[in-house]
Amino acid sequence: MADKTADLAGPGIGDYAELEKILPKDYTSQLTPRETQQALFATKNYIEENLCKELNLMMVQVPLIVDVESGVNDYLDRDGSRAPIQFHISNDHDKNPVDAQIVQAATKWKRVALKQFGMGIGEGICTDMRAVRKDYFLDHDHSAYVDQWDWEMAITEKHRNLDFLTEVVQKIWKVLKGAETHVQQLFPQLKSGRYPNLPEELTFLHAEDILDRYPDLPRKARETAILQEYPAVFIYGIGWTLQDGYPHEMRAADYDDWVTETVSKDGRPMHGLNGDILVWNHVTQRRHELTSMGVRVNPATLKQQLEITGQMDFLELPYHQAIVNEEIPLSIGGGIGQARTLMLLLNKAHLGEVSVTVWPRILKEMCAKRNIHVLE
Repeated sequence: MADKTADLAGPGIGDYAELEKILPKDYTSQLTPRETQQALFATKNYIEENLCKELNLMMVQVPLIVDVESGVNDYLDRDGSRAPIQFHISNDHDKNPVDAQIVQAATKWKRVALKQFGMGIGEGICTDMRAVRKDYFLDHDHSAYVDQWDWEMAITEKHRNLDFLTEVVQKIWKVLKGAETHVQQLFPQLKSGRYPNLPEELTFLHAEDILDRYPDLPRKARETAILQEYPAVFIYGIGWTLQDGYPHEMRAADYDDWVTETVSKDGRPMHGLNGDILVWNHVTQRRHELTSMGVRVNPATLKQQLEITGQMDFLELPYHQAIVNEEIPLSIGGGIGQARTLMLLLNKAHLGEVSVTVWPRILKEMCAKRNIHVLE
C-alpha cells in the first residue's frame, strides 16, 4: 500500500536513473526543427478554432499572475505538495502593496470570468493559458512551464450529470482526432505504421472499474495496464476515495466535483462528475495524459469537499464565497495540455521539442545521446 500512497500526489517519474531507462533508444524526429514549428502552429490554430466551434466558446485573455487574496489560483491537489510561486509587489513604497502569485492553472479564474464576459448558458471561454509549476520533477513530459487550452462553459443544474460530461468529452475527442488528420495532411511523414493513429472512439471507464481489474496496482500502473487494452480512455471519478481506501489521484476540493453520487451503466453506485483523457504514447511507450476536466462544484458539493479535505477556512475567500452565494455561474471546464498534445500528434519524444523552457543539464545531455534535441 505504500506504493499507492506515494502515487497519489500527481504525475511524474521522479528519478533520472529511471528516466534514462525509459527514454526511446531508436528515436529520430520525423520533422526538422523548422517543420516542427510550422506543424505546431498549424495544429494549435486548428484546435483553438474547432474547440471553440464544438463547445461554443470564444477566445479571451487570461492572467499570468493573480492576487493572493482572491483565492483563484489553482493548487492542483489537496496536500499542498505543489505550491505556486509567490512574490510581493511593494508598489508606492509599500503604501498600496500587492501580494501576487504566478498561476498554476486558470481553473478558478475561468469560472469568475464567465460572469465577467457575460456568458449565457451553453456559452463559454477558451484561453491560451501559460503557467509555472515549480514543484514538478522535470522529465520527458513534465515541465516547470505549462501551456494549456483552459476552457470553461456556463451550465445549469440539469447539466450536472455523467451523460452531459460524456457528450462534452466526445466533442473534445473529435477535435483532437481532427487535428491529427489535419497535421498529417500537411506533413504526410507523420502518418506511419510505426506510430499508429489515435483510435476513432474513446473508451469510458470509472476509476472504480479500473481498480476492480487491477486491485493491487498503484494508480499509474493501473493506467498503464488499461491502456494496453484500450489505447485511449476517459477515466471518470478522480478524487473520490475508492474501495481500496485511496482516491485514484488527489484532486483539489474547490473546482471539480468528485463527490456527487452517480450510477454506472450497469447500475452500480459511483461518485464524481470529472475525469481525465489518457492515451498510449507509441513514441515513449508510456501512458500520456492529455486533459483533465469536469463539472465544477456547486455550493453544496464545495462545502462537502472542503469538509472532507479539512479546508473549510477556504470558504472565507472571495472565490469560494462567490460559489456559495451563487454569484458566479455553474460550469463545466478543463485544461488541455498544449505541449502534451503537440508532443503526441507530432510524434515527439520530449516536451522540450515543442516548447522552450528550462531543463537541467543532466536531462539535456541524456536526451542528446538519444537523438532528442530540446529547444533552447
